[in-house]
Amino acid sequence: MLKGNLMRAIAVYEAKSRFSEMIAPVEQGEGITITRNGVPVARLVAIGVAAGTDPEQRQRVLDSMAGLRRLGSDIELGCSLSDAIHDGRD
Repeated sequence: MLKGNLMRAIAVYEAKSRFSEMIAPVEQGEGITITRNGVPVARLVAIGVAAGTDPEQRQRVLDSMAGLRRLGSDIELGCSLSDAIHDGRD
């Protein structure tokens, strides 16, 4: 079993027959990727664990939103709204 940020991969047919034993490692913080024909199709993670959520990325988004709020309605972005949104994504 892989620990840390790595996830163990398990095939759908195996996950179906071993579901109850997969719960304990998930409760301990391990994520399990479920695959079909070797292609990831689902991820089993504990409630409260947002997959792919990076605390630094969350803070950058919050800072960006605060900056946009400070702009006010009478200040121009210097680009289209869609460009600003696109540039704000990581």
